[in-house]
Amino acid sequence: LVAGGKAIDGPGSFFEPTVLDGVDAEMAVSIEEIFGPVVAIQRFSNEEDAVRLANATEYGLVGYVFTEDTKRGQRMIELIDTGMMGLNVGVVSNAAGPFGGVKQSGLGREGGAEGIHEYLETKYTLMPNPFA
Repeated sequence: LVAGGKAIDGPGSFFEPTVLDGVDAEMAVSIEEIFGPVVAIQRFSNEEDAVRLANATEYGLVGYVFTEDTKRGQRMIELIDTGMMGLNVGVVSNAAGPFGGVKQSGLGREGGAEGIHEYLETKYTLMPNPFA
């Protein structure tokens, strides 16, 4: 525990912003979907190790990659199995973008053009060419 780690007094279930270091792949924070202000730092040796660690969960809502190497960033976007990715940004939510995950983090999307498709039914119609 580097910082935080305590519940905040008051109504509800609120937690201090928390930083954990030395996290390994077997810890609950690495396996479960954590909805809170928690940063869990896992060390890795190379890109392959980073991708393996990132994908070693049944969840896939959002992932983040921070790098100065845009080619590396693009590789990580393609290899990490999530519904959303942030490249050198800390927040990916945007009303114009589709929100949703993969694996056990959801099916379908909310928001953006993709989000409306779930509420629509496509009807295909064919008729003779009126200009023939």
